[in-house]
Amino acid sequence: MQIHSVGIDLGKTTFHLVALGAAGKVLVRKKFTQKQLLMFTANMQMSLIGLEACSGAHFLGRALRKQGYDVRLIGAQFAKPFVKSNKNDFVDAEAIGEAVERNNMRFVPIKTDNQLDLQAIHRVRDRLISRRTAVINQLRAFLLERGRVFAQKPAKLKAAMADILENAEADLTPLMHNLIDTLWGEWKLVEQQIEELNDELERISASDAGCTRIRKIPGIGPVVATAIVAAIGNGAAFRKGREFAAWLGIVPRQYSTGGKAKLLGISKRGNVYLRKILIHGARAAVLRIKRDRAPIGAWLDALDHRAPKNVVVVAMANKLARIAWAVLSSGNEYRPVAA
Repeated sequence: MQIHSVGIDLGKTTFHLVALGAAGKVLVRKKFTQKQLLMFTANMQMSLIGLEACSGAHFLGRALRKQGYDVRLIGAQFAKPFVKSNKNDFVDAEAIGEAVERNNMRFVPIKTDNQLDLQAIHRVRDRLISRRTAVINQLRAFLLERGRVFAQKPAKLKAAMADILENAEADLTPLMHNLIDTLWGEWKLVEQQIEELNDELERISASDAGCTRIRKIPGIGPVVATAIVAAIGNGAAFRKGREFAAWLGIVPRQYSTGGKAKLLGISKRGNVYLRKILIHGARAAVLRIKRDRAPIGAWLDALDHRAPKNVVVVAMANKLARIAWAVLSSGNEYRPVAA
C-alpha cells in the first residue's frame, strides 16, 4: 500500500483523514480525535500531507513536521474545486489530498509561535477598537435623546463627560445617569487596554529585525510593521512583491475574455485587516510625505494629476506592500530610490 498523499479535514474535536495512492485511489479513510490522529501518523508511512489553512492548522502542521512529514497548508478556496458531488468531512479530506499534489498549487506557510502571538495581539486590539466605537456611539445616542449634541470627534465627547456626570442640570434621570457612568467607565477601561497593546506592539517592533527594517519605509509604523511580519514572516511564500500585493487585494480585479483585457476595482481578497491598516498608513504617507525631498514625491505628484485621491492612496498602499516584501525577503535595509 503505497501512499502518495494524505488529506486531513480539521475540526474542533474531530479530524478526518483520507490517504490516497496511485491515480488518486483511496487507501485509508479514518476519523480521529487530535490525540488519536497524532498517534496514527506517528506510525504511518511517510508521505505528503495537506491541511486546510484554518484554526488549529498551524499547530497540527508543526506537530506533523516534527514527525518527519512534508506538510503543506492550502487555502479553502483552492481545495473547494476538488470536492466531488455532495460535501462531507471525508470528501473534503479527499479533495485536500488531491489538491496538495498539484505542483502549481499555492500554499500557506506555517506560522511560528511568535507570528501567532503577534497575530493574536492585532486581533484583540482590532476587537477592542470596535468595542470602543460601539460604546462611544451608544453614549452619543443616549445623550442625543437628552438634548446633548457633541462634535463628531470622540475627543469632544470625552472632554465633556466629567461635566455631564457632575452637572445636576444635565436632565438625566438617576437610571440614565448610572448607565452613562457605566459606559464612561467601560470606555476608559477599553482605552487603557488598547494603549497597553499599542505599547506592546511598539516594544516588539523595536526588537524584531524585520519590523525594524520595514519601519523605515514611509507610512509603515509599529502597527503596520508587526501586522506584516505576523502575516508573511520573511515573505518567502511570495516570489515577488506583486504577488504579495495581489494577496492583499490591492491590485485591479481582472475580468478578461476573448483577448480583451478588462480591469475593474481592487479585488479586496486576502487579509482584510492588513489591507485596511496598510491603506491607513498609505493615506498618512500621501498627506504628510515631503514630496520635494522624497524620491517617491515625483511619482505621487504625477499620479495626483490624473487619478482621484482614493486611487492615489491605494496605489501608494500597493507600492508600500511591494517595498516591504522586498526589504523582508532580501534581508537588506530600506534604501529610498526614485519611483
